[in-house]
Amino acid sequence: MHYEGILPGVFLDRPNRFIAHVALDGAPVVCHVKNTGRCRELLVPGAAVYLQECGSPARKTRYDLIAVEKGRLLVNMDAQAPNQVFREWAEQGGFTPGLTLLRPETRWGASRFDFYFEAGTRRGFIEVKGVTLEQEGHARFPDAPTERGVKHLEELTACMAEGYEAYVCFVIQMTGMKDFAPNDATHPAFGEALRRAAAAGVGVLARECRVTPDTLTVAGAVPVLL
Repeated sequence: MHYEGILPGVFLDRPNRFIAHVALDGAPVVCHVKNTGRCRELLVPGAAVYLQECGSPARKTRYDLIAVEKGRLLVNMDAQAPNQVFREWAEQGGFTPGLTLLRPETRWGASRFDFYFEAGTRRGFIEVKGVTLEQEGHARFPDAPTERGVKHLEELTACMAEGYEAYVCFVIQMTGMKDFAPNDATHPAFGEALRRAAAAGVGVLARECRVTPDTLTVAGAVPVLL
């Protein structure tokens, strides 16, 4: 995926989870943070960030915060990007051969999954999770407790009883990771749920991305440690 109108800035502070103050050409501006996660290890004063200028006059903020530099690592922070980049990758044949249908936001019972797919006689559901937490070259999820994430894993397991395939794909919004694992230190219940889901047959995928200030592209598989 590609972003238009990217501008470099310097992160100043984040008064709440929705907005940040950034120095743009030396002047402070207010921008929308497209990620409601904690991101404490990323958004530190003085960090180099990249903003997208938005042209809508209805917007309260003129800019979106898209990416941040963490040392030599460039991390895409756009929480909407993982689904879009997964879709591009899947439609190009990366997810499974013979894909004939990939439909977003599909209901199953009381659940809503990110994608429903068909490939020949196969059919199934996919949940996509964006990963921005890096610890010494290891990708981890989540960066904060997520009961919603636990519920998604339980629902994926349940749909298999009706003959569907089920997958969770962790889209790592950076590159150069040694592996991926659940962040048991932050939310042990999520790690337990992921291991139960995998044991029940839910496919667990982890794909890292090539990141530039204005692009995000699925790069390749990362080992999953459960």
